[in-house]
Amino acid sequence: MTRATKLLTALPPPQRHRLMTLAREVSFPEDTRIFEAGGTADRFWVIRSGAVSLDQRVTSVQRVTVASLGAGDLLGWSWLFPPYQWDFGAEAFSPVRAYEFEAQPVLKLCEEDPALGLSLVRIVAEILAHRLETTRGKLMEHYGMHRRGVI
Repeated sequence: MTRATKLLTALPPPQRHRLMTLAREVSFPEDTRIFEAGGTADRFWVIRSGAVSLDQRVTSVQRVTVASLGAGDLLGWSWLFPPYQWDFGAEAFSPVRAYEFEAQPVLKLCEEDPALGLSLVRIVAEILAHRLETTRGKLMEHYGMHRRGVI
């Protein structure tokens, strides 16, 4: 299994410093919907403290949690890829403090500093690979439980 990659610690210090000049500290109270699937993805966050649940709506009233994120984790990657819409929803599971980054200034910085842009894309790809692997494992576990009649 791939290891969990933390965006800010994976970036080399000079690149991390440049990215952090664009950060804004934000907080979300517990149970706050941070974004909904299908909404415009124009920013991302790095969680400083607290927990966030990523979810997928399966019916008009039911959501399934697909991942839980905590300190150091990247929240939101859809800002990097067209059509720039969230693939999942996100909710603060506890009070959350985070660094918020608006997509456009970050993309402009990546154009000005291609090495930073390449590092950022590689790190986000590592994060996505890990999350895909984790989600696949959860689905296999869930499917196995359904097959055995546990759920």
